Amino acid sequence: MNGFVLAANAEMLFVDLPFEQRVRRLHEAGFEVEIWDWTTKDLSALAATGARFGSMTGYVSGSLVDPDGASELLRTAEDSLEAAAVIDCPRLNVHGTGLDPQGLPVVPQQVVTGADWLAAARTLERLAALGERHGRVFTLENLNTVVDHPGVPFARAEDTLALVAAVDSPHLRLNLDLYHAQIGEGNLVELCARALPYIGEVQVADVPGRCEPGTGEIHHPRVATALAETGYEGVIAMEAFAADDPEVALERFRAAFTIASR
Repeated sequence: MNGFVLAANAEMLFVDLPFEQRVRRLHEAGFEVEIWDWTTKDLSALAATGARFGSMTGYVSGSLVDPDGASELLRTAEDSLEAAAVIDCPRLNVHGTGLDPQGLPVVPQQVVTGADWLAAARTLERLAALGERHGRVFTLENLNTVVDHPGVPFARAEDTLALVAAVDSPHLRLNLDLYHAQIGEGNLVELCARALPYIGEVQVADVPGRCEPGTGEIHHPRVATALAETGYEGVIAMEAFAADDPEVALERFRAAFTIASR
């Protein structure tokens, strides 16, 4: 069988249950667990579930470009590292700028200059150094600006790949979100191959609707085969809503990313 580690996001599944119960359900089903805003969680209670946590939000506020925003991002990243230690979470996720509860940028930026690119790279270098000191990995996630996150700078997978490659640190990797990439760019198989050296994890959901694999236009088994053929054995995380039954959604996800040995 393939060597993928399968994870699922507790924010989007079993949403009628208290959060700790969601975590337990995913853990009992054999999945690594991902969460978003750690500031709203009882981290000690989550640690007591025995679940293996794979990813969490790695900052509370801030941005990559302006000096005040960069300082705030780095300051809250240090707080996030302390939180990650409680649940032993190896990867902490960041974006081009802080997002509000609706996923919109706190400070929208429609035009990104050359100076902005240099400033973002410098901030990410400092973030990678912070991750190295704590033995954790920060992941920079691509987003889409068409449907979910208009006005976010450095949103495309091409942008995040360029920044992560420029920093070139094992403590800064890509969170390659194929749901966002399909909306914004497409050509997913080729994108996975080009991004492979810098991938920290891959996230999936189908398009349109952001539900589990098999509910939209992406042929996830083909993506899974392409990743396996490149030798990728890391995390594939379903960051998706259930079209109907969460148990069915998880099994569809598992089936899409289970590659039989040949």
